[in-house]
Amino acid sequence: MPRMASSIPDEVMMNAALIKELADVAKDEALLQGVLMRTKETPNSSELVTYAPFTLFPSPVPKPVFHQALAVQTHFNTMVDKISQDTDFLQEALTSTIEVDDFTARLFKIHQQILKEGKSQSIVLGLNRSDYMLDQKDEKTSSLKQIEINTIAASFGGLSSRTPDVHRHILKVCGRLEESRQILANNPAAGLARALAKAWELYASERAVVLFLVEEVQRNIFDHRYIESELWKRNIPSVRKRFDEVYEKGSLDPDKRLFVDGKEVAVVYFRDGYMPQNYINEQCWDVRLMMERSRAVKCPDISTHLAGTKKVQQVLTRPGVLERFFPERPEVVQQIRATFAGLYTLDVGPEGDNTVAMALAEPDRFVLKPQREGGGNNIYGSEIVRVLGAVKESTERTAYILMDKINPAPVQNYLLRRDAPLVISNCLSELGVFGAYVRQGEHMVMNECVGHLLRTKSSEHEDGGVAAGVAVLDNPLLV
Repeated sequence: MPRMASSIPDEVMMNAALIKELADVAKDEALLQGVLMRTKETPNSSELVTYAPFTLFPSPVPKPVFHQALAVQTHFNTMVDKISQDTDFLQEALTSTIEVDDFTARLFKIHQQILKEGKSQSIVLGLNRSDYMLDQKDEKTSSLKQIEINTIAASFGGLSSRTPDVHRHILKVCGRLEESRQILANNPAAGLARALAKAWELYASERAVVLFLVEEVQRNIFDHRYIESELWKRNIPSVRKRFDEVYEKGSLDPDKRLFVDGKEVAVVYFRDGYMPQNYINEQCWDVRLMMERSRAVKCPDISTHLAGTKKVQQVLTRPGVLERFFPERPEVVQQIRATFAGLYTLDVGPEGDNTVAMALAEPDRFVLKPQREGGGNNIYGSEIVRVLGAVKESTERTAYILMDKINPAPVQNYLLRRDAPLVISNCLSELGVFGAYVRQGEHMVMNECVGHLLRTKSSEHEDGGVAAGVAVLDNPLLV
């Protein structure tokens, strides 16, 4: 496989003493810049913290594909928003999935109840992240391929605002001044907060708060804190609550205003609730429904959450479907479609049967994806044969989609991670682009691309993100 050159010459990469020294400097710089996580041992206390794992050097990313990813983001924002308003489309796209996937079915049931009652809030807030890999068939060509779009709890907007300075510093220390100047400014935290602030302003109640709905285990708290801190700079109060706390202390008044702990909530920002295991009991589902029924602005609301499912992603790749959302904009359809990888239905019927046969014949060409967020769920290689073999004759197969496997060229780097040996690794990167939009009724108030995230992992790991403990934070060095 062609190796995309590291951005750093071999005499630096292979100098063990220098690398050790640079790694020590890098860790201190990460702490100075606030690239932080709590420890596994004490995930809910900030008495002990460590650096969030990151690469020693920035990774090369071809300039054209980087700019392509940024340029298409506002169109993805628009598309997600349009899908969320298209009830017939969501119903059609998800029918087969909700029959076999309990989690999606529960979310869909809430969606139906809200439709029946009527939405009590016309303000919509979307903070999403579209993730890509580079498909590099040979040295010359690399094409941008979308892995997925995250419409709920898209993370690392905070920490990725702080990593550019770390890599700038490392490059200076090892004498690469020119490269250090090429590290891009990046501040997703500010952009995400700007959209939250806009939704809060439109809600128009000065004493109301932004509620961060957070998980039980909060190792990644500093990622949230950067966004909170941007809100506090604007004198917008924020509170952090878990599902159980909202269950105990939350209520709706006769006007459907949401109160938690006596405070009116203007915006609910979900940093939890994206995986089945987040709903540990029925009370969590009751809380989700109560928040959806409320007048608070939800980020995301239930239909936007559903718009981010893998099944919807697969349906969008079918001929003529994008045109439904951009009827007068063939150039936008083209821009979006250019990023799509091959996606195949596993619905019952001849088309799905073909997909099964194709996957079983050449499993290494594909990835099998369940309807799940949060990383670490995908199925590869011989596992595909095992899993699909077991469900190929039943409707259970419709809980998955099949996707072409993307082949990025590995780059050499050092992954800095607490308690891990300092060794050179063949690495693969994934580029995320943050989008933020606010709509009030028919009017799009804000629609922006607000920054990027590069995550890198050793090529021996097929799947998994930073929070899942596999990928580390990185910066693109445009080449």
